Amino acid sequence: MKSLVIHAARDLRIEETDPGALEPGQVDIAIEAGGICGSDLHYYNHGGFGAIRLREPMILGHEVAGTIRAVGEGVSCLETGDRVAVSPSRPCNACRYCLKGQQNQCLNMRFYGSAMPMPHIQGAFRQRLVAEASQCHRIADHVAINEAAFAEPFAVTLHAVNRAGSLLGKRVLVTGCGPIGALCIIAARAHGAREIVATDVMAGVLKTAAEIGADRTINVATDADKLAAYNAEKGYFDVMFEASGNERAVRAGLEVLRPRGVLMQLGLGGDLAIPQNLVVAKEIEMRGTFRFHDEFALAVDLINRRRVDVKPLLTRVYPLEEAVAAFEIAGDRNKSMKVQIAF
Repeated sequence: MKSLVIHAARDLRIEETDPGALEPGQVDIAIEAGGICGSDLHYYNHGGFGAIRLREPMILGHEVAGTIRAVGEGVSCLETGDRVAVSPSRPCNACRYCLKGQQNQCLNMRFYGSAMPMPHIQGAFRQRLVAEASQCHRIADHVAINEAAFAEPFAVTLHAVNRAGSLLGKRVLVTGCGPIGALCIIAARAHGAREIVATDVMAGVLKTAAEIGADRTINVATDADKLAAYNAEKGYFDVMFEASGNERAVRAGLEVLRPRGVLMQLGLGGDLAIPQNLVVAKEIEMRGTFRFHDEFALAVDLINRRRVDVKPLLTRVYPLEEAVAAFEIAGDRNKSMKVQIAF
């Protein structure tokens, strides 16, 4: 089979690899769609992010969906021909965090396409993937395979909503309207947010944010004063989903969060300077959110039941042979929201 292998920054190759043997409890999946994530782009553009660096060739990818071509011994919940979204989360279910129900913090996590451990955890950008049956979630007949591949990033935002607490009747600010920020808008609306304001520095992504449910969009590169107006009487928003990783966005958001508001940090970046006095005086709660676990099943269910619509976020699908072009476009926020590869 063909796989998409990163060797170093800007060195992405299509290579023949062995899919491995089908074991009891597993399924063999013909991967059909894979979404390019921000972490994939970090490996492609920089050879890693932060202290995490590529030390050996690695198959990229973790946002995938496909059709089961064979089932292993003991698998009764799935059949050949089933179309499935595949969760890349493979916790050990034995460490102290797994036993507490915090599988996303697993000490022995095998998350597809990760250079954190050595040897690296190979990813799912391949024509065939042998996975545990428990990772696979059947998708409805009316759901396109490209929609199903959104389940993973959508699960990320559902976990963020879970960490934020009830959004029923809340006023929500989303900073950064790339794929994760956009999916935060969809997730917040599905969970009862009363009002959603979205900010970014690019008009194109703000247009999409308005189409998928934001009540108001603000280009903070040209109209920062429109966001600053929300800081009257100590702030306006109950919850902020920070998806840009940008220090200016964090600081501006803290200004407009109401006392005892919650800042959910999804965006990754370097070290930030935080206005500590403001956090203390307004009793702001700053919370991190990392990956997901149980939320993957919910993501698939919401997509299956048409409770959410992720289709507007798909910019273009490229064939595997044009993977490098796909990565180049995916890294250009002026031209794309979510780019997928057809395997």
